[in-house]
Amino acid sequence: MHKSYVFVYGSLRKGFGNHRLLENSKFLGYGKTKEKYSLYADGIPYVVKEPLTQIKGEIYEVDDETLNRLDQLEGHPEFYKRELIDVTTEDGKTIKAWIYFYPYKKGNLIKSGDYKDYRR
Repeated sequence: MHKSYVFVYGSLRKGFGNHRLLENSKFLGYGKTKEKYSLYADGIPYVVKEPLTQIKGEIYEVDDETLNRLDQLEGHPEFYKRELIDVTTEDGKTIKAWIYFYPYKKGNLIKSGDYKDYRR
């Protein structure tokens, strides 16, 4: 069975509404994007390719079935677009993980890069 890493920064994180889709996946720890991007939110979060800050999130090992379910949730590739990026783990390693990008800015900028800091 093929395994992939996925980096989640919003509603798929622990304590958020869509985390149930990852409850059978292996949690590998917390991390942040190696490159800088921008995090916006308008009820839901959007990571945009605009270099401002590192995005904070969680890393999971998922199977193909789970990745397909995440693609459906995120509307890939019509709404969000899934791409492989470098993610830095808590212990300083760099891994390749999937992230969901949004094509343009929407909502309010979250300067910290952490969706937990977003208040509606």
